[in-house]
Amino acid sequence: MRSVFPPHVHPQAEITEALARFMPSGSDTALLRRVHASVRVERRHLALPLERYGPANDFGTTNALFVEKALELGAHALELALADAGLAPDELDLVMSTTVTGLATPSLEARLATRAGLRPDVRRVPLFGLGCAAGAAGVGHLHDHLTGRSGHAALLLSTELCSLTLQSTDTSMANLVAGALFGDGAGALLAVGRDHPLHATGAGPEVVAARSRLYPGTEHLLGWDIGHWGMRMVLGRELPDLVRMHVAEEVETFLAAHDLKPADVDAWICHPGGPKILDALSDALALPEQAFAASRRSLAAVGNLSSASVLHILDGVQSAGPPPGSVGLMLGFGPGFASELVLLRW
Repeated sequence: MRSVFPPHVHPQAEITEALARFMPSGSDTALLRRVHASVRVERRHLALPLERYGPANDFGTTNALFVEKALELGAHALELALADAGLAPDELDLVMSTTVTGLATPSLEARLATRAGLRPDVRRVPLFGLGCAAGAAGVGHLHDHLTGRSGHAALLLSTELCSLTLQSTDTSMANLVAGALFGDGAGALLAVGRDHPLHATGAGPEVVAARSRLYPGTEHLLGWDIGHWGMRMVLGRELPDLVRMHVAEEVETFLAAHDLKPADVDAWICHPGGPKILDALSDALALPEQAFAASRRSLAAVGNLSSASVLHILDGVQSAGPPPGSVGLMLGFGPGFASELVLLRW
């Protein structure tokens, strides 16, 4: 499992001032600065040099840059994840790729196949539209595949270049929040079935179960408004309340099905949608602030990476070496509005 980032990294204050310069004349730059200061992000990595962003970038140009930079970053993440496992590219049986920050047909994993040395008959599953939930959803889908094909090796590749969706002249609160939160990065997670030789190494957690949930009547709260301008963020103010009222109950129900309670979870791998989301969930589940410390550290260090965030957080949790028997819960939230839950055990 590896997380990788583009080379352009800036403190939040530098990004704030750059975006303030891009705003139309007469805009409330004080509001932008307050939003950026409130999200608890300290720095972010960007696909392009900071001076390359601005209103001159049209959708076609930006999307072409997405394909170019996403391939570079994705290839690096895939290469490192395979090297860590000691696995050759042609030993992969499935590659699942996810992104929601650019469009590519052929999809990213198809474009990477020859470059990375994958087999021509590798199974491919490109995911688009699950948004920030796709990292957790992808882990669940890998588990489903490997349950039926216990000798296989599968890889989840998440590549998100959120900065390329920037609408620099949009002064809506949704766009201001998005411009304050999101960063760029990629993650690659390798998983194997029970009969694969690597399974005996016990290098990471096992997936116990996964669950997806749609919340009817909430489709308008999160997603993209896509047009000639590119991808414009749709972000409802009600999301923290929705998480508090419904997602917490879903978590409790999911854990109860496995004779567990929130207090029994040793490692929370929760998508850092923003401080308000994490605060709402911890309050509703009666968890101490420390429960989501890994998510808060990830948010501060690299921002919200959309689907790649949970892989970055899991990488950090795994590096800390959870004791055998530890219980983990991966959570992701995305358009739909939807939640994805994955129960893990080390």
